[in-house]
Amino acid sequence: MTHLAFIIPSYAVALVIPALFALDAWRRVRAARARLAALEAGRRR
Repeated sequence: MTHLAFIIPSYAVALVIPALFALDAWRRVRAARARLAALEAGRRR
């Protein structure tokens, strides 16, 4: 019996989960930069 049915999904999960974390971090950084830019624009007035 081959264990490829368990090995391949485990590698897929090992790649997908960190990619999802990276995507979420990228989205959060973009949102934080937008909020900071809005704060700085209000302070300049």
